[in-house]
Amino acid sequence: MMKNWQGQLFPIILVALLAGLSFWLQSAVKIEEPRHDGRQRHDPDTIAENFTVSRFDASGQVKYRLMAPWLEHFPDDDSSRLRSPVLISYRPDKPPLTFSSDQALVSSQGETVFLWDNVNVVRAATTGNPELRARMPDLTVQPDLGIAFTASPVEITQAQSWAKGVGAHLDTNTSTFVLQSQVTGVYIRPAQKTP
Repeated sequence: MMKNWQGQLFPIILVALLAGLSFWLQSAVKIEEPRHDGRQRHDPDTIAENFTVSRFDASGQVKYRLMAPWLEHFPDDDSSRLRSPVLISYRPDKPPLTFSSDQALVSSQGETVFLWDNVNVVRAATTGNPELRARMPDLTVQPDLGIAFTASPVEITQAQSWAKGVGAHLDTNTSTFVLQSQVTGVYIRPAQKTP
């Protein structure tokens, strides 16, 4: 009787072992099915026309304003692509700085704005200074920090004066615009007004 019981147990153990081995083999070679929910694609989920976004400082004053006629938001990396953007940085007791370009990409939290194609930076004229304009092919702006930079060629004009160089760093907090290399230029002193 004991012999018969052991003979029946062997096929059950063998079937259980084969079932376990089949399950392990299936999980080992199982290929993950691609998700079709759009999260892996870089497709826009939101499109906005003629929008304006403003950021305020701690005292409630507008720190900067970003405007564009067209925006596409992408959920995979939470970035936004803009056409013809204009970014205006407001500074206490100083003229505003206006950044514009044909294209821009804004990072997920808005901390970085990448401008490219026909980038212009304009400091408005004041009573004592004419308008200052800088042109470059691309510029990275971090508006909350008040800085912008590029490694590309830059041309700055102010009235009849001009300067050219490669690479630049702009600090709106200290009102400095530093050209980094290959700098050439001409400075023409503005004519003094006579009373």
